[in-house]
Amino acid sequence: MGGATVRRRDDGALELRVNGVFVMDDVETSSEQALARTVIGLGAREVLVGGLGLGYTLRALLASPQVTRVVVAELHAEIVDWMRDGTIPGADLLTDARTHVTVGDVRDVVAAQPPASLDAIVLDVDNGPDFLVHDANAAVYGPAFAEVCASRLRPGGSLCVWTMAPSASLTASLNAALTDVREEAFDVRLQGRAEHYWIVSGTRRDDVAVAD
Repeated sequence: MGGATVRRRDDGALELRVNGVFVMDDVETSSEQALARTVIGLGAREVLVGGLGLGYTLRALLASPQVTRVVVAELHAEIVDWMRDGTIPGADLLTDARTHVTVGDVRDVVAAQPPASLDAIVLDVDNGPDFLVHDANAAVYGPAFAEVCASRLRPGGSLCVWTMAPSASLTASLNAALTDVREEAFDVRLQGRAEHYWIVSGTRRDDVAVAD
């Protein structure tokens, strides 16, 4: 897979690109922080985050004393290294005792968690199923992985997925594995343009299978 790059733009913003595609900058981070607020508001204490990025979801989670453990899955080791050495601000996030970072595919990291061990899973690993940075990430948005996520959630636990645009296929995947599926739009300014980003979320059903 193509690697990650980070650069300082002429406007002073720190920008992250993966496989040559814009992923995020440190100017508009409201929807990433909203992922954290959503699950904190639902009472989550133990959370798995798919995608470290520039660390804004992780920082918002750790800002809450309610949160006791955050497992972070990041595909690109260089992003973790840049945060550790200060290239990307956030070394304090990685030294927080509640943070547990694993470099690897989020599907493998989620599958490795014990059944019914998490209060929430938040996924921000690509731009969404219809605007993929890595084609292999299509599986992250499919029904099979939604079922795996549901099995790792405790009763009442939540799966929240960030996407740059609404997607019928993503909503259908969550509906197949979860209940109370909802889509929420967030107004954002992307390099001077008015845009919307989305969070699609759902709750673990009572009858979900929890076997390995």
